Amino acid sequence: MREFWVVIGLLWLAGAGLRLTVLAVPPVILLIAADLNLSGTEIGILSGLPVILFGVAALPGSLLIARFGALRTLIAGLLVAGVASGLRGVMPNVLVLYTATIVMSAGIAIMQPALPPLVQEWMPKRVTFGTAVCTNGLLVGETLPVMLTVPLVLPLADGSWRGGLAIWGVPLVLTAMLVAVLAPAPNPMESASKPATGRSWWPDWRNKLNWQLGILFGSVNSSYFGVNAFLPGHLTGAGRPDLIAAALTALNFGQVPASFLLLAAGGRLELRAWPLITCGALMLLCLAGIAITGDIWTVVFAGLLGFLGAFVLTLGFALPALLTEPSDVARMSAAMFTISYSEGLFVAVLSGAAWDLTGSPRFAFLPMALALSALLVVPLFIRFRRAAAKP
Repeated sequence: MREFWVVIGLLWLAGAGLRLTVLAVPPVILLIAADLNLSGTEIGILSGLPVILFGVAALPGSLLIARFGALRTLIAGLLVAGVASGLRGVMPNVLVLYTATIVMSAGIAIMQPALPPLVQEWMPKRVTFGTAVCTNGLLVGETLPVMLTVPLVLPLADGSWRGGLAIWGVPLVLTAMLVAVLAPAPNPMESASKPATGRSWWPDWRNKLNWQLGILFGSVNSSYFGVNAFLPGHLTGAGRPDLIAAALTALNFGQVPASFLLLAAGGRLELRAWPLITCGALMLLCLAGIAITGDIWTVVFAGLLGFLGAFVLTLGFALPALLTEPSDVARMSAAMFTISYSEGLFVAVLSGAAWDLTGSPRFAFLPMALALSALLVVPLFIRFRRAAAKP
C-alpha cells in the first residue's frame, strides 16, 4: 500500500511537471514584452515554441528511452526542463530567451513518451487509473501557474518575471530527485526503467494504429489550443471582451473535474469506442455553441468543451499502454505525440487563415470542427483489445 501511494504521488508530480513551466509564461507575458521590447510576432513565437517542440522532440525521447530506459529519461527531462526554465530568467535578449525556451520544451517533450511505459510497469492492472493520475497532475499543472504567479510567485521574486520563471523550475528539479530516490524497483522480467537492448526506437509509420491514436489525440489538441487562441478574438468581435477571462478560465478549469471523475470511473470506460464518440459529438455541439454565441452562453459552452476534452485526453493518453506490448509503448507514444501536436499546429494555421479569408473570427472554429469530426469515425476502426507482452 505504501508503494502504491508513492507511485501515485510520483506520477501526479511528473504529470504536473509537463505544464508548470510552460503555463508560467502567460501571466507575465506583458512584463516580458515590456522588458525585452517584444513585438506581437515575437510574443507569438515565444508562445508557440513549446507546442512545436512537443511534437518534434517526442521522437528523440523515444530514442533516449530505448537507450537509457524510461525512468532515466523521465528524470533527465525533469532536470533539463527545470534548469532551463530558471535560465530563461537570466537571458539578456529575445534570441537567447528563445534558445532557453527550446531547451526547456525539449526536456518536457522527452518526458511525455516516458510516462506511458512507466504507468504500464508501475500499475499494470490499473493503467487507465494511473494515466488519469498523470493527466490530473497535468491539468492542475496548467492551472496553478495561472492562479499563483501574479498573487504569490511574483511577490516572492520582488516583482521580477525572471525570478518568477526560475521559481517555477524548482518543482521540476525536486520531482526529479524524488523520482530518482523513490521510484519502485524495476521488474526484472520486463522493465521500462531499463534500456531496451535490441529494440527499435523509431515508430513503425506503416502501423495504422499510430495514425489512429495520433489523429484521435490531435483532435483534442486542436480544439484546446485553437479555442484558447481564437476565443478572445471571437468575443472581442462580438462586442464582449469583458467575457474573455471568464471564458478562458471556464475552458481550462473545466478540465479538472473530469480528470477527478476519471480517477474513480476510468477503468469502466477504457478500451471502448462509445465514450470517445459520445464526447466527440458533444464537443462539436459545444464548439458550434461557442461560434454562434457571444454572451454568457459562450462561457458555459467553453467550460463544457474543456470538461469533455479532458475525458478524451485521459482515455487517449492511456491507449498506447493498453493496446501495444510493453516494448513498443514508448515509440507508439512518441508517434502519437508527434502526429497530434503537428495536427494541432496545422489546424491553428488553418483557423487563422479562415479568419483572414472571411473577415469573421467565427470561421476560425471551422477547421477545429473538422478536426473534431475525426472522433466520430476513428474510434470505430481501432481494435480495442488489451495487448500482452511477447514471450
